[in-house]
Amino acid sequence: MIERPLYMSQLLSLKDKHITKVITGVRRSGKSTLFDMIQAKLLETGIAEEQIISINLENPDYTDLLDWKKLYDYVNVRLLSDKKNYVFLDEIQNVEDFQRAADGLFIKKNVDLYLTGSNSKNKSSKWATLLSGRYVEISILPLSFKEYISSVGTDNLQQKFRNYLENSSFPQALEFDNKDDIQKYLTGIYNTILLKDVAESLKIRDIGRLERVLKFMADNIGKETSANNISNVMSSDGVKINVRTVESYLKAFCDSHILYKADRYDVKGKKLLKTLSKYYMVDVGLRYLLLGDRQIDTGRMLENVVYLELLRRNRKVYVGKVLEKEIDFVVEGKNGTEYYQVAETVLGQSTLAREVASLDGVKDHNPKFLLTMDYLPQNLHNGIRQLNIVEWLGD
Repeated sequence: MIERPLYMSQLLSLKDKHITKVITGVRRSGKSTLFDMIQAKLLETGIAEEQIISINLENPDYTDLLDWKKLYDYVNVRLLSDKKNYVFLDEIQNVEDFQRAADGLFIKKNVDLYLTGSNSKNKSSKWATLLSGRYVEISILPLSFKEYISSVGTDNLQQKFRNYLENSSFPQALEFDNKDDIQKYLTGIYNTILLKDVAESLKIRDIGRLERVLKFMADNIGKETSANNISNVMSSDGVKINVRTVESYLKAFCDSHILYKADRYDVKGKKLLKTLSKYYMVDVGLRYLLLGDRQIDTGRMLENVVYLELLRRNRKVYVGKVLEKEIDFVVEGKNGTEYYQVAETVLGQSTLAREVASLDGVKDHNPKFLLTMDYLPQNLHNGIRQLNIVEWLGD
């Protein structure tokens, strides 16, 4: 199992706290494996096996427990009255009215409850409603580059990074030796998300139109877009689709974690803007699957990877606007506000001037970073730190 120290530390810090731990994320991002890891850690610290109750609700062996009351009763009779019990319910969305079982277990003082969910039935707003705010959500992503190289090794980092970009960041993809097998594996994930998590939840019959919208989004990661723009472009290509339908599709893609939305932020006015958000894919390997192996804008692929890494580092990430210029990312986190610009290379003077211009337009004293693939000594451009992306990802 590939170590996931970021998520493990979050879970361990919440151990024995009287709050439900909810792990969300796209299918096959490692939620079940994270459960295995935390249970192993509990055993290492002296917790007895009989104190741990773990149920994967996608396992046919537990089909009888897809009724909330049967699930509750099954767990309840196995609880030790004189010890702390650690209850892990994996893919809880498969249980109708699951919140009733969760609430029943939550109120027991000797239960430490952990749940996972992966599809649009369990979007954050629904968790908040169903669990009455008594939970903490830990949203996990596929492997970071640092986690990836912890498995494949740190030699020849440039080639490893190209593999990371072109193959996949899903943990199980590392088990396959060639690109064809990786593509087959990603096809299975993609079909499950599209058909089960999105089409089934929205009761969509026209799968072709749904897929056209997702491919459009994959082709336009890192570009400002709107439901109205998507509707117009697709209608001009002969695929009639209204704005409200596009909006419902985009929401379902985000709820199933295959897409992530970055809202625009007016740096000077210090307010969120309601139009022209950007979208990024949960795994750039899925983008290759959807669009083929043709030459793809590397700059936007790098931007996608940086966006996901900033999310992993537990930060709020926005697209910045400074007058008529754009900053790739405005980031708010425990260290305050930071600004990031991403480019494949800035070795040309005109390219460098263009990339730093928007950051120069920010007049506050918060840290500013220019991330590129250039291997140079750390550079400063009027206070803007230029860093190599591969090295930054590995920190």
